[in-house]
Amino acid sequence: MTSERGLIPRRVVVVGAGLSGLTAAHAVSARAAAARQALELVVLEAKDRVGGAIWTERRDGFTIEGGADSFITNKPWALELCRELGLESRLIETDARHRRSFVVRRGRLAPVPEGFVLMAPARLGPLLTSPILSWRGKLRMMLDLILPRGDGIVDESLASFVKRRLGREALDRLVQPLVGGIYTADPNELSLRATLPQFLEMERVYGSVIRGALRQRKRARAEERDASGARYGLFMTLDDGMDLLPRTLESRLPSRALQLNTPVRRISRPDINAPWRVELLDGPALDADAVIVTTEAHVSARLLDGHDPELALLLRSIPYASSAIVNIAFRRDQVAHPLDGFGAVVPALENRSILAVSFLSVKFPRRAPAGTVLMRVFVGGATQPELFERSDDALVELVRGELATLLGARGEPLFAEVARHARAMPQYTLGHLDRVAEIRSRQARHAGLVLAGNAFDGVGIPDCVKAAREAADQVFAAANDSAAPAAA
Repeated sequence: MTSERGLIPRRVVVVGAGLSGLTAAHAVSARAAAARQALELVVLEAKDRVGGAIWTERRDGFTIEGGADSFITNKPWALELCRELGLESRLIETDARHRRSFVVRRGRLAPVPEGFVLMAPARLGPLLTSPILSWRGKLRMMLDLILPRGDGIVDESLASFVKRRLGREALDRLVQPLVGGIYTADPNELSLRATLPQFLEMERVYGSVIRGALRQRKRARAEERDASGARYGLFMTLDDGMDLLPRTLESRLPSRALQLNTPVRRISRPDINAPWRVELLDGPALDADAVIVTTEAHVSARLLDGHDPELALLLRSIPYASSAIVNIAFRRDQVAHPLDGFGAVVPALENRSILAVSFLSVKFPRRAPAGTVLMRVFVGGATQPELFERSDDALVELVRGELATLLGARGEPLFAEVARHARAMPQYTLGHLDRVAEIRSRQARHAGLVLAGNAFDGVGIPDCVKAAREAADQVFAAANDSAAPAAA
């Protein structure tokens, strides 16, 4: 089915209409248009809507996010996509009045030390005066300034690295809850090299995480940016909710390209000279020159099991965690806490039943009517998988109890909605980079087959955008490679 000019395929099928699939489809369509080549694009989505883990609901003046509520801009790819789609004027930043967050300490909310980012204190004063750590814990952290470098050879877990550099108390009280809020992962299993390699680089270059953070703050100040506020200022969202991004991508697809409620049964190819065959659960199979698969790794494994069992086995080796988000709203006078920050994370050693709570209507403007507050509470993850199995009503009651204790939230909420993400968060456990390298090597044997999504090179929205664009590039690069001998 390759075009006569041999530069691009004539039909590309994208499996999955989440952000990765829609971005890949948009990039493929744009590449074809730039090359002035005819292309049939098909996007298959099992659900009845686009967006995947991103969905937004609007009701009674509330903007409710069932998935991600924002993205970071220090990784530029999502911001670039918004600009490409003409959405730059729709972007909004976090509210500058309350750019801080909290950590639960013995049932009370204590501010994260100003300048502390994930595991690196860019300012020593706020850290040394913080009530989160004991003096013993603070002194242990300072040993990072004189401890020798690690060998940098072994794929070290986040927990091992933090205990080695900063001590056990820093891990338990600060790093675990802050990083856990991103990856919903067990720090003892999380690969630092696959998730936060910048801290390994700090150790390598400066011999110390703290020294590296202080040097970076010095450079930031030279650029007239405040290092503490800069982190919170990196977050952006869209004025009408995050689903504006997938909705806009959907609107740019070619007519009739998108097929909702169309689950895929399997993907195969009889031989290297034949087109790919995408079999549907209901309906005729599709032939394609290229297939971009953007589903979760375990779903992709099921689709490819019959074609390449070894690739499927490698994909299944990436573990996943399930989590739930409870969006809950109160009148402002029902909540005793001043809510003078963006939210709070909860250390595992606090033995509570929530991972974190985000004060969404404080974090971003116009997310709730005046006199009300909208919060997002995270439950489950790799460390508390049993909680995900509870009913929606049970999760709401659990969350109400925790918010009553931590924030003084009293009385009946205005509403509470549960969004579930079953086996949706890939866990970048030890050996992840090696597993991904094996998957890429195995995938390379199948010209025209590309795997994308958040299972491989990053879980955030910018990472998904970058990977999706690279997937589109691979489709065209493979076509050009196959055309090269004929041109010669």
